[in-house]
Amino acid sequence: MHPLTHIIHKTSDIFRTMGFSVADGPEIETEYYNFDSLNIPSHHPARDMWDTFWLKPEKARKLLRTHTSPVQMRYTETHAPPIRIIVPGKVFRHEATDATHEAQFYQLEGLMIEEKVSLANLKWVLEEYFGKLFETKTTIRFRPSYFPFVEPGVEIDMACFKCAGAGRLENKDCSTCKTTGWIEIMGAGMVHPKVLVAMGADPRKYTGFAFGGGIDRLAMLKFGVPDVRMFYEGDIRLINQF
Repeated sequence: MHPLTHIIHKTSDIFRTMGFSVADGPEIETEYYNFDSLNIPSHHPARDMWDTFWLKPEKARKLLRTHTSPVQMRYTETHAPPIRIIVPGKVFRHEATDATHEAQFYQLEGLMIEEKVSLANLKWVLEEYFGKLFETKTTIRFRPSYFPFVEPGVEIDMACFKCAGAGRLENKDCSTCKTTGWIEIMGAGMVHPKVLVAMGADPRKYTGFAFGGGIDRLAMLKFGVPDVRMFYEGDIRLINQF
């Protein structure tokens, strides 16, 4: 089994035990679902955060999705709260490749919309997920950040599972967290009221959290793969290890 497939299957199993469904959507998206419905209109400077592959003819404004967040909007068109979904899928960014960046990669999106949802719920869900994925007790921390579709927004760091947050392994520095004791893992936050309205949910009644991060990065961390490009080279020696 390919290591990315392994992470996707394991992730799906973990979230199903917490009452989440697995959703899917198209990789070729419209500008509305990929940007506008997520509080990123055409004049919004946050558009520059995503290096987009636009498809011809340009008047149709079709693109290769830059994140799996559009699936949230599509799902909520046919489902009313309470909602708990994850969306694992391939996304595309027009950027240079290196050991930690690819023009195509897999992303994990999560969405929970219910009454009285808070960041505390998000923290518990992610600690449960990372603990089961990395098979060790896990602590996470929030750092303030900005994403146009959530408010407030946070970056999520996970305590290093290799050195237990110490930054060192016996008599040497921990290479996994680069001695910091923490690993930057994904972005998240509380769903922006404008996005809730676009989803058809009353922000006076419902709140929700959303998170998104790279499945490739999780696979690199779990299996010790040093270069993300190795996942896409088709080298059977890599696959045979799993």
